Amino acid sequence: MTATDTGEPLNTRQIADLLAFAHRLADVAGRVIRPHFRASGAVDNKRLADFDPVTAADRDAESAMRDLIAAHYPDHAVYGEEHGAQWGARFTWVLDPIDGTRSFIGGFPTWGTLIALAEHGRPVIGIMDQPIIGERFVGAPNGAFLGDRKLAVRPCAGLADAVLYATTPDMFEPAREMPAFQRVERQVKLRRFGGDCYAYCMLAHGLLDVIVEAAMQPYDIQALIPIVEGAGGIVTNWEGEPAWNAGRILAAGDRRVHAAALEALNRA
Repeated sequence: MTATDTGEPLNTRQIADLLAFAHRLADVAGRVIRPHFRASGAVDNKRLADFDPVTAADRDAESAMRDLIAAHYPDHAVYGEEHGAQWGARFTWVLDPIDGTRSFIGGFPTWGTLIALAEHGRPVIGIMDQPIIGERFVGAPNGAFLGDRKLAVRPCAGLADAVLYATTPDMFEPAREMPAFQRVERQVKLRRFGGDCYAYCMLAHGLLDVIVEAAMQPYDIQALIPIVEGAGGIVTNWEGEPAWNAGRILAAGDRRVHAAALEALNRA
């Protein structure tokens, strides 16, 4: 049993211990998920109005992570997609066992396990783990990494030179959000849909420039914020405020692109 909620600011050793524990969470989730990938299994729908898939891999991986947290950090809260969401007074583990379940059930490896540690709601550690191809992106106060490689966003002078990603056009409310998104996409060099959590990691990797999304939940974005910001990028909502509480998200590698996209999103 390990306690961290002493009220004192986290020191370097504590951050290292918490990051090591986050890696253990990713390891245990991967062991649960791997046997389910490209295997026949039931897919349930969490919603009545549209299709929001969930599988045994989602549920069982989150349960395994929750059990590990309860054993080692019983004073920490857990905000998960599958088994309940509760913020803690200081520390909360924010979990999405499979971000990109639609890709998962289609057999595509463009999904990942998202793990964040939030302190008073602000993510300080983030992991995006892809246990099939063995890629693990990490964001922490000392930067963003893919294995031993330190990541850095690329410079981009403006939207005319930018590559834009969004998970799906369906996430935008038609009357207001879709026209705002279109004001951005009309200005970019290339627009692509798809990617889910991988798009944010490719932004941190320096391979694309801007991401515009909506209808996001904390477990969709919390783990990705330290990765993008650790690589030198910026993640806000559409009002330019911190994106910890999710909702409408704007992420960019270059602040010039972020400023231009923010202006376009809010243009009357």
